[in-house]
Amino acid sequence: MSEIREGLLYTEEHEWIKVEGDVGKVGVTDHAQKEMNDILYAEVPEVGRTLSKGESVGAMESVKTVADVYSPVSGEVVENNSELEDSPQLINESPYDDGWFFAIKLEDPGELDSLMDPDAYADFLGE
Repeated sequence: MSEIREGLLYTEEHEWIKVEGDVGKVGVTDHAQKEMNDILYAEVPEVGRTLSKGESVGAMESVKTVADVYSPVSGEVVENNSELEDSPQLINESPYDDGWFFAIKLEDPGELDSLMDPDAYADFLGE
């Protein structure tokens, strides 16, 4: 069973976003990191990059697969977790705390309405 945190919104591609004011911190879910297994490499987007909702913004690589990381909303990257480039295992160890990918300034907060709350995400996973 995957950990699904309250206070976050989720995508069907298994990203989460935690919104505080007009900035959202984004990472991949516990479910996603378990599916990947041992993550050996992570790529985060550059600060200042403008993203569209659903755009591929980076990647994770494990022994068995590579997965894109997508932006759950449109906006500008205001911070990234460059620590993941040296310590990608943080995604496995702490997907909701230390293993976040980037923070984005929301262009259109209305886009959040299309994301899943924790209960909907649990249903989506069949848990």
